[in-house]
Amino acid sequence: MTADVAVLGVGMHPWGKWGRGFAEYGTAAARAALADAGLAWRDIGSIVGADTVRGGYPGYVAGATFAKALGWQGARVTSVYAACASGAQAIAAARAQILAGLADVVLVVGADAAPKGFFRPAGGDRPDDPDWLRFRLLGATNPTYFGLYARRRMAEFGDTPEDFALVKVKNAAMGALNPYARYRVRVTAEEVAASRVVADPLRLLDICATSDGGAALVLSSVEFARRHGAPRPVRIRAVSTVTPRYPSTVLDLPDIATDSAAAVEPPAESFRASIARAAYDEAGIGPEELSLAEVYDLSTALELQWYEDLGLCGAGEAAKLLHEGATAPGGRIPVNSSGGLASFGEAVPAQAIAQVCELTWQLREAAGDRQVAHARVGITANQGLFGHGSSVIAVR
Repeated sequence: MTADVAVLGVGMHPWGKWGRGFAEYGTAAARAALADAGLAWRDIGSIVGADTVRGGYPGYVAGATFAKALGWQGARVTSVYAACASGAQAIAAARAQILAGLADVVLVVGADAAPKGFFRPAGGDRPDDPDWLRFRLLGATNPTYFGLYARRRMAEFGDTPEDFALVKVKNAAMGALNPYARYRVRVTAEEVAASRVVADPLRLLDICATSDGGAALVLSSVEFARRHGAPRPVRIRAVSTVTPRYPSTVLDLPDIATDSAAAVEPPAESFRASIARAAYDEAGIGPEELSLAEVYDLSTALELQWYEDLGLCGAGEAAKLLHEGATAPGGRIPVNSSGGLASFGEAVPAQAIAQVCELTWQLREAAGDRQVAHARVGITANQGLFGHGSSVIAVR
């Protein structure tokens, strides 16, 4: 029995600040994905929603919200929350349902209407919540977290603000070609350096914004895809949703304490490296077989970290890889051909789904001016708060 599932349809609502509700963005993306798949909403056996927290309810709402907006038709429904990894977790849930025979076709949707400024915890006192604690005790907003990662790379590997700026230059050039991106303007390294400092050493153009947006996928069994007239669809071959290993010896916000390593040796690989390794193991491939990657570039420095965690280069070699042009269009392994979060901003439940949309367009050779030549294998990498790792490998 194959572990692959087919990507029959992809759809997105453009990222931006539109001033409307998340359900509108997700519904537009869902309808686009259904049209791309050549299916009607009534043909869908299950819908999986990546949750948003800003729906006017005291909890998280997504799956049934989109089902209602599309029109009740009795589909199985699932809602998934894993912070920034919600979209990949939703894909994992949909894939499991298909492989278990619970549904032939599943619609996956994520959308958000993000607040202005940086994300922060909801109100109230929650002293057992590490995310609440890092704001209350340390004043550690997300940009603070990004700045600390940048400082770590500078201290350990000698990376410079000029290296970080080149990541923004690369991604902005790709975002300028993407009709779904919020920021479609090329920038220079000098413009990055001239933008105001937000969390030293990172400047405004080093850090992603918060955005509104939506993304959706129509997934099916490979057999259904063939019956439906898609004999050679893009296929999802692996979905990694791993957690960290004990002991954690490096401070990694939002957690503000480390596990003790006094009696136990630390694991051989970091948490983020284990995310990619689990995906490679499941897919039966290695990083040398990748055609492209979509990674979680909350900041320019964090993109460099992903190069190493994905095994594209050794520890401390990310800046060298960047300067060689290997991760740029036409390079050995283009990274963030979509423009990344640098060009989109964060629409939290949608972004991991949007990464798979980009892989699908690239593997179909339908990415227009962003097209990666001869794309055959792509990987996504993402991380949600509190130990939600996620990675998706798609092939054609």
